[in-house]
Amino acid sequence: MNLDSEQLARHLERQLAPLYLVYGEEALLALEAADRIRAAARRKGYSEREVLIAEPGFEWRRLQASGASLSLFATLRLIELRIPGSGPGVEGAEALSTHAANLPPDTLTLVTVGKLDGRTRKSAWFSALEAAGAAVHAQKVTTDRLPQWLAGRLGLQGHQADEATLEFLAARVEGNLMAAHQEVQKLALLFPPGPIALEDVKNAVLDVARYDAFDLGPAVLKGEGAHVARMLDGLQAEGAGPPLVLWALAEEARALLTIRAATARGVPVQQALRDARVWGERQGPIQRALRRLDVPALERMLAHAARIDRIAKGVAPGTVWDELRALGLALAGATPEPR
Repeated sequence: MNLDSEQLARHLERQLAPLYLVYGEEALLALEAADRIRAAARRKGYSEREVLIAEPGFEWRRLQASGASLSLFATLRLIELRIPGSGPGVEGAEALSTHAANLPPDTLTLVTVGKLDGRTRKSAWFSALEAAGAAVHAQKVTTDRLPQWLAGRLGLQGHQADEATLEFLAARVEGNLMAAHQEVQKLALLFPPGPIALEDVKNAVLDVARYDAFDLGPAVLKGEGAHVARMLDGLQAEGAGPPLVLWALAEEARALLTIRAATARGVPVQQALRDARVWGERQGPIQRALRRLDVPALERMLAHAARIDRIAKGVAPGTVWDELRALGLALAGATPEPR
């Protein structure tokens, strides 16, 4: 069984599966899903809980031992396995498949992991866990879905908002779901249940967007010029270090140049992507960027990046954030590339 995290609450009202795998890109939704499962387990009498964390060096036989051991204090118990990162590795995959095929009695298993690519979701261990219980996908809430998500969350606390208000809220949080969640909670404290006017929301909501330099790469590859400009403005306002921002932009330019140069030598595109360690969902944006950026343009951008590095170190004239903005917009295809 495969569920979206937003479907989980209704599922838990009807039944409690013997195993849950929670995975996905959206940390807030994954945390909420795991909390809902724990709460449902407590209501059903699962009062004993054991937590295993599969960090590097974790002995996977501990999972089997936990399943085989008798409950010390209660008839029903919860085994929670947390897998940092995006997969269990070869040994872990085998252990998980074995556990799914031999679920211990009177025990609920909760496995949490991070983002999984399409290939991993087709793996034997994933399929085994999904077949033994339910796989809950904490799917990223995209920008176009955010107003609808906000409407649902406001509705849960008895509020209603029109389309303009929802669009305003979505724009202010800039796709940051945790910030969106906090703003919804703030509105619950400030206003009684019922409709909320746009002006009231404007007066209550601050600009809570939080920017991460590591999100710049996907944005420039997708050609989202306006988004890149807002991110750079936000990073500057938040006091982000120019070297980290420059690294995020230059890293994409280097990857694009490497792939471009390889294909120019006759290397097939897919092989060039693999050689440059470009996998999964990143391949589409990279290929779109390759269609608009040729080798000379990318070489000029890397030369510009080197100049920005000198400006940041104080050994060349210029305004570092203006130059970073010019480079980011050029990589996104929003302006001519810097010379």
